[in-house]
Amino acid sequence: MTETKTDKMLDEGGKSIVALMAALLVAIFAFQLNASMLSPALATMEHELNTTSSQIGLTQTVFFTSAALFSLFLPRLADLVGRKKVLLGILVATIIGCIVSAIAPNVTVLMIGRILQGTSGPIVPMCLIMLHVRVTEDKKYAKLMAILTSVNGGIAGVDAILGGWLAGTFGFRSVFWTMAIIAAGAVVLVFFAAEESRAEDTPKMDWPGVIALGIAFVAAYMVTNEIQKLGEANWLLIGGLIVVAAVFFVIFWQIEKRSKAPLVSTHYMKQRRTWGLLLTTLMTMTGVFAIMNGIVPALAQDAEFGVGLGADVVSFATLTPYALVGLAFGPVAGVLASKFGYRAVLRAGMAVSIVAVLFGVFVSNAPSVWALVVMSIALGASYAGTVNIMLNGLGIVLSPKDNPGYLPGMNSGMFNLGAGLSYAILYMVMNLFAASNGTTAGYAASMVACAVMLALALACSFLIPRHEDQH
Repeated sequence: MTETKTDKMLDEGGKSIVALMAALLVAIFAFQLNASMLSPALATMEHELNTTSSQIGLTQTVFFTSAALFSLFLPRLADLVGRKKVLLGILVATIIGCIVSAIAPNVTVLMIGRILQGTSGPIVPMCLIMLHVRVTEDKKYAKLMAILTSVNGGIAGVDAILGGWLAGTFGFRSVFWTMAIIAAGAVVLVFFAAEESRAEDTPKMDWPGVIALGIAFVAAYMVTNEIQKLGEANWLLIGGLIVVAAVFFVIFWQIEKRSKAPLVSTHYMKQRRTWGLLLTTLMTMTGVFAIMNGIVPALAQDAEFGVGLGADVVSFATLTPYALVGLAFGPVAGVLASKFGYRAVLRAGMAVSIVAVLFGVFVSNAPSVWALVVMSIALGASYAGTVNIMLNGLGIVLSPKDNPGYLPGMNSGMFNLGAGLSYAILYMVMNLFAASNGTTAGYAASMVACAVMLALALACSFLIPRHEDQH
């Protein structure tokens, strides 16, 4: 089929593609709200549930752990039993989780609700797979994929601002009811706009492999959470969890070697498309996540060594420009990827991200609102609007036709694991340098550590093969 005929076919089906894009966007909104809308409501939740900040923080950890775990296997399950069916099931489970959280009388019930909401974890990779089934032309897919994925960096910061307003005006429960309404809208749109699809080969699900990989991953994730406690960390527990993760990964490998229909064949795990991409994603997230979600806002609010912004306005100088520029630049990155390739655009985004965080060293030593905004805009365009999108896109286009769900799912797991490691490593560096050389040196050291991790990620990106060579 020539490109002209392909374009014509897509034009003729334009309404269905527009409807599908709308449905998938709302589905991704539903996940993104679950991930980010609650952040400004945490203090309100602590007060209204009469509990501690550590208990409320644990509900967030539970959600992200659940999201990472479900991401490992639900995309593969969707390949086998139907992607539309599984996506609808995920959205319904998310709605139930939102309702449970909204009516929770205590933290225990809230945690159950957050675990159910964690089923939304694989929504982004699943939506990208469903789009790829419908839009097979690489250039058009790159553009549309970028539009979908750009939402994943935050809905222009409006999600966090709206969450704070709802919690302050109506209480934290209103945030969960809002999430439930958006997810319900996604159910309706996906039901009417999406078509069912499956992988070419649909054997039985490899549940023994899922269980072994799940235990290994949860153990590794718990290690990152424990390391974040730094001086209060239980190093005996950390050592035990590392052993558990290693043992169950070996068990997983042995299961996959012997299974007739493995979750991920060892043949694919040995290929650069798998470990090259996963390593790049892990290094990238470890480097950049805690910078914009923790250290930069802390610097902005630091009255003695930072800018001294109030909690009510700090997002307008940090997260809002970061998310807004990321959302706007995403489609541009998609167009560039369609012309120059995913890997080239990924590396360009990484290079600019390194420059942006090195500028953060200057910001640390001479903090000002304008410098924070410049850094946020630069990382919004380079990371949120480019690198994040290219890494997600590569997870789709590098996947083999007989198992299109495994790589996006494992890649999503690396995003979550890297986010946890980012807080552990960057905060450890910041606190070590702050203790010996002062607070300003601590902020600057965390920026340098981020640049080093991103440089390693850039080096790892050269291990990723061209997707044209994988089919």
